[in-house]
Amino acid sequence: MQPWIIETEGLTRRFGRRIAVDNVGLQVGPGEIYGFLGPNGAGKTTTIRMLLGLMRPSAGTVRLFGKDLTKHRLDVLRRVGSLVESPSYYGHVTGRENLEVIRRILRVSKRRIDDVLDVVGLTKDADRPVKGYSLGMKQRLGLAMALVGRPELLILDEPTNGLDPAGIREIRRLIVQLAKEHGMTVFVSSHLLSEVEQMATKVGILYQGRLIFQDRIDVLRRQSRPRILLGVNRPEEALRVIRQEGYVPQVAQEGIWISESKPERLMRLNARLVQSGVGVYRLQEVPRSLEEIFLELTGTRVEEDAS
Repeated sequence: MQPWIIETEGLTRRFGRRIAVDNVGLQVGPGEIYGFLGPNGAGKTTTIRMLLGLMRPSAGTVRLFGKDLTKHRLDVLRRVGSLVESPSYYGHVTGRENLEVIRRILRVSKRRIDDVLDVVGLTKDADRPVKGYSLGMKQRLGLAMALVGRPELLILDEPTNGLDPAGIREIRRLIVQLAKEHGMTVFVSSHLLSEVEQMATKVGILYQGRLIFQDRIDVLRRQSRPRILLGVNRPEEALRVIRQEGYVPQVAQEGIWISESKPERLMRLNARLVQSGVGVYRLQEVPRSLEEIFLELTGTRVEEDAS
């Protein structure tokens, strides 16, 4: 059996009495885009720093490519590219010259600079000083710097932070392209489920340092019962019947909401409503967004900016 690209067991980090990461067990397979999700302050960056050997765990183990990070640090990290928080660069020199610094450190071919500039779409701006780059271009340069060493695993910490919608789309497109066309495994953290939803194949949700969910995105959606929107002409009578059928309805401007996944129960409810003289002009299943599912799992808002 092929080893996990990332695997942690009991990963824990304490800062005094505060537990920032609590017994986290990650499993990331080859070629996956793994969305590492949670509110700001959940422990995502601390976890990533431990994955990269930048911070020692208080307890637990990290294995990359099936090897213990503490015993094979140099061997495994040379196969990893990363962008943690804001990229570091020299603003007064060009994008190409910034990449040349990385290339010399990693001792790879000069041709690699042109390759990564092409991948991230910076070829025409490569010889401009970086201080004149937009925020999105700087993020793409940071990605290019992470790609110079031909990594098999790319770890990105909040790569779309601060970007406008166009910049977010650019980075998201690049991440999907890297996984699909270059066979790369990507581990990307975010506090925005709506962004990760559009590119991740697997999701881990971290909340108050604990991993509360880890599986494919479709599994995350399936575990939450669909919502049903009812449109009726006699709402008061409809509510009476709905409650008699054992539901807890929610009344909104657009209609009456209930949770149900079994078609036979919906057919029974519809028949009961019609028999009671209620006209039903809408009975619609509305899939829950990942944000709504997150609220169910955690009881908090994804977009909150708690530090």
